Amino acid sequence: MLKEVIATRYITPLREGGSLPGLVEADDFGTYVMKFTGAGQGRKTLVAEVVCGELARRLGFRMPRLVTLDLDPVVGLGEPDQQVQELLRSSGGTNLGMDFLPGALGFDPLAFEVSAEEAGRVLWFDALINNVDRSWRNPNLLMWRGELWLIDHGATMIWHHNWPGAEASAARPYDASDHALRSFAPDVAGAAAELAPQVTEDLLAEVTAEVPDVWLAGEPGFDTPDDLRRAYARPLLARAASVHERITGIEAGK
Repeated sequence: MLKEVIATRYITPLREGGSLPGLVEADDFGTYVMKFTGAGQGRKTLVAEVVCGELARRLGFRMPRLVTLDLDPVVGLGEPDQQVQELLRSSGGTNLGMDFLPGALGFDPLAFEVSAEEAGRVLWFDALINNVDRSWRNPNLLMWRGELWLIDHGATMIWHHNWPGAEASAARPYDASDHALRSFAPDVAGAAAELAPQVTEDLLAEVTAEVPDVWLAGEPGFDTPDDLRRAYARPLLARAASVHERITGIEAGK
């Protein structure tokens, strides 16, 4: 499971994202971007953040460390924004925290260079998890200390919003025509050769085990959290072997 920490001070809301994450301090003296269970997207967004973020880390991508953040809503009583107050009140208990990277810059494809190898690895990974939120409009990439970091994987694995259709949904192609790294001649074939063999049943079991039971309990059609963990793993395992053959929209960007 992810490291568990307790939120001790709510610092400020971060208004860049639609879910209104907040910057908080915790009892381990760390500073985190907190994503709330009470946000409109619900707990499935947090599950996706953990599954895809921890998978990315194990595949060698740079990802801010993830933790679970226990929130007592009284922590934010001094926050004057009514919307934030309502979010805090509805999010007591286990939330998600992501290490805050001070001084990080949002990625701009016109300002930063990315190698074809790294662009291919990121694009292949996004195709694997069906990330629809890594466009040039909203890259969800940071430059920190001269290196590229991946963030924000809540808008991934869209099949988990309709489990009866998950298998068919996971088999669909991935449209990369708006991808933030499309212009860097991504070497997708090289990335597939390197990364696909690493996506194994054991690796996915390790990754899904990081998701707290409380975010998985009560899902219709599943008796236990472990049943649901296996359901998350199956489409990713099946998709890894051949998703590079079903990426569209990058030909013109070569």
